[in-house]
Amino acid sequence: MPKQKTHSGAKKRFRVTGSGKVMKQGAGMRHNLEKKSSELTRRLSRDQVLAPADAKAIKKVLGK
Repeated sequence: MPKQKTHSGAKKRFRVTGSGKVMKQGAGMRHNLEKKSSELTRRLSRDQVLAPADAKAIKKVLGK
């Protein structure tokens, strides 16, 4: 049976840490940044841990 291909969209949006958590970029950093405080933009720029229920599906698509 052939190998499963990695989903091209998913590999650009998610990454798996060494401990197995799935990280994603948070929403809200695309536009209207002038109105947001520096504190908020710093917090939004960090990666966020994906919910465990969603992480299972993403790992399957990434082949992990």
